[in-house]
Amino acid sequence: MSLVFLASVNNSNMHAVFEYIPLIIFFIVNKFADIYWATGSLIVTSALQILYFFIKKEKVPTRNWVFFGLIAVFGGLTIFFHDDAFIKWKVTIINALFSVALLVSYYVFNKNIIKKFLSESLTLPDPVWAKLNLAWAILFALLAVLNLYVAFNFDLETWVNFKVFGLTGITLVFAIGSIFALYKYLPQENEEIVEVLEDSIEITSNVISETPHHDKTPENKSK
Repeated sequence: MSLVFLASVNNSNMHAVFEYIPLIIFFIVNKFADIYWATGSLIVTSALQILYFFIKKEKVPTRNWVFFGLIAVFGGLTIFFHDDAFIKWKVTIINALFSVALLVSYYVFNKNIIKKFLSESLTLPDPVWAKLNLAWAILFALLAVLNLYVAFNFDLETWVNFKVFGLTGITLVFAIGSIFALYKYLPQENEEIVEVLEDSIEITSNVISETPHHDKTPENKSK
């Protein structure tokens, strides 16, 4: 992810890199073996991520359980039936769930997930928060449809590249673009601007990691 702001890497940035490890290994294994070995590696690395939290005696984030559950089911079916359609559908289901989560949490439970992510470093009027939340929901819905189109209209190699680089790139560009679209609301201090951008990176990380989550507590910040 090409951000000059990565020079200011902190714990949340390192956490984002940690979340991408299974995806990176998936891409490498697929290049040198095949989609089934790559799927197996995705299941193993996802399980190791959960084991990492147990070893550190920390609570396993909900998103990691969801991710492992989905990849274990769809990845297992992919390997068992030797049919890559299952692993392709997983990506669409993830993005669709994320879109639904944003819409339901706001319109049913009156909770704005995007505001929860960014409110510590950015102050916006409630109508703007609502539009931002809706924009992200639409993005994830479009990604869900786009993944299906690429998955079943192009060859496997093209889909893998799209999954690893295309979806991640589109989401990251949208995250950065949404921040610049809100430029007039940005804080003036450089450190706070970097913090807003870091939060946008964290959102991108959580898209790959399945469910909305935000660990940036005052206690964590002080470390």
